[in-house]
Amino acid sequence: MTRPPLLVFSDLDGTLLDHQSYDWAPAQPALTLLSRIGAVVVLASSKTAAEIAPLRTAMALGPVPAIIENGAGLLPADASSIPGHDYAKLTTILSTLDPHFQAQFEGFHRWSVDQIAQETGLPPDQAARAANRQFSVPGLWRGDPSGLDQFLAVLSGLGVAARQGGRFLTLSFGATKADQMNRIAASYGTPITMALGDAANDVEMLEQADYGALIVNPHGQPLPALAGEQTGRIRRSQLAGPHGWNEMIHLLVDELKLS
Repeated sequence: MTRPPLLVFSDLDGTLLDHQSYDWAPAQPALTLLSRIGAVVVLASSKTAAEIAPLRTAMALGPVPAIIENGAGLLPADASSIPGHDYAKLTTILSTLDPHFQAQFEGFHRWSVDQIAQETGLPPDQAARAANRQFSVPGLWRGDPSGLDQFLAVLSGLGVAARQGGRFLTLSFGATKADQMNRIAASYGTPITMALGDAANDVEMLEQADYGALIVNPHGQPLPALAGEQTGRIRRSQLAGPHGWNEMIHLLVDELKLS
């Protein structure tokens, strides 16, 4: 692949998409700027291939890969879907856990499309795409924090990893957004990289990129200081969601004199 001047990896919910409305229009000026300078934007989200493929098209990002299901899968640049069987394996593992744990963790595997729509705020058609999972199981822990620690320890012993996003706890077999970011960056000739995110599941990606932007999330607890913040390699936005995304992209492009 041609080496771009900048390779941008972006989370979606709460970052490029508004936390409540899922609107990305406030980030359009920055998307237009990135397109003009020849930068490549790679979506990196807990969303499924069925959700990300139409977003990639709507945002006119071109034929670029996308990181799906929190890094557990990678959607090729020339595809709108990809086969995967981890979801069935994960649901089988969850079904064998102590009933106490099963009652405390409510995941997409237990919810109907209508319930997913209610929990996420997505319209029914988009909720159906969110239910079309292949590599991971997102959900909500309904119990106390000490029980969550026990739940995660049991899952870890079974080879299942957990990542906390801005909204859901996502279970998978361990690949992360950062893992996929490094593979994609290598395929583009290792250009300057920037990562943007708003939650704990974005931290590894933010810290491994050349530049990181932590988008403020008024709906969650602020994350502790990240490696790279003291040197200015990682910044925190003043604005939330796509407004913050637009803010940070313009700031970096200006500082790097890429425009």
